[in-house]
Amino acid sequence: MSRLSKKPIEIPKNVEVTFVDGIFKVKGPLGEISKTFKKDVSVEVTAEDITLVPAEKTLFAKALVGTYASHVKNMIQGVQTAYEKKLILEGVGFKSEVKGKVLALALGFSHPVEIAIPEGLTVTAEKNEITVSGVDKEMVGEFTASLRSKKKPEPYKGKGFRYHDEVIRRKQGKKAV
Repeated sequence: MSRLSKKPIEIPKNVEVTFVDGIFKVKGPLGEISKTFKKDVSVEVTAEDITLVPAEKTLFAKALVGTYASHVKNMIQGVQTAYEKKLILEGVGFKSEVKGKVLALALGFSHPVEIAIPEGLTVTAEKNEITVSGVDKEMVGEFTASLRSKKKPEPYKGKGFRYHDEVIRRKQGKKAV
């Protein structure tokens, strides 16, 4: 069994937690998140804390307990402080701007790239820095990864999307004889 699930997870005062028919809901000052949990894990919610225990003694149930404990902690933290990831767009002529619910990108292709911003995320684009923030950690990470996949950084000049704290290993170009 996971070490994460051995300790009960504390519920902060400004957060409401409910678990009904396999649906786990967390409501806080920044919003509400819900996830569907399988029947292999039993969840007990009290006024102060949450405990997760495998319903059966199978290997799958023991593996799920730690995963669900991690999900619960991320959900509780997300409704208190929003998750945020930053992408930096490097390259001459590369532009990004937010037009309503669409992120418009000029990435050096023959056509502009437009990506719909999912519900629940806020995206800001200032100069060459795109900031994605939201309550759901999974959704923030997935959206930034899909953005980065549109133009990954190349190793010679570093053009493309890179994470704010990512270091790109540069290669040496052709040498003059």
